[in-house]
Amino acid sequence: MPAPKPATPCPCGSQRDYDACCGPLHRGRAAADAEQLMRSRYSAFVLKLEDYLLASWHKSTRPDQLRLAEQQPEPTWLGLQVRRHISAGDQATVEYIARLRYDGGSASRLHEIAHFVREHGRWYYVDGDIQS
Repeated sequence: MPAPKPATPCPCGSQRDYDACCGPLHRGRAAADAEQLMRSRYSAFVLKLEDYLLASWHKSTRPDQLRLAEQQPEPTWLGLQVRRHISAGDQATVEYIARLRYDGGSASRLHEIAHFVREHGRWYYVDGDIQS
């Protein structure tokens, strides 16, 4: 009998196993809060889960498609830091910094204050304000 595979760390940086962290959300479970959805969306970018990204994007701002596989140069995602999560009923903001690199170049940062809304018990990404 082969040895079990070691646990796969979740790309979101939670220090938890993917199957206990973002995996269930990627398979359809609702996020408990906007931060959990943000982390699962970061992991979905890392894993190129375009369908999940579109499904977790609010219909009022959702693009028709993302074409992640066609993105050139392709980013290498280096990590996620959630700075703060503020929730007020069915609306929330999550400030985060995602680090990435293109073509082996210098690392860059995407710093965003993202806006979320909860509808029918599910959180959705609406939009974000990029910080400089």
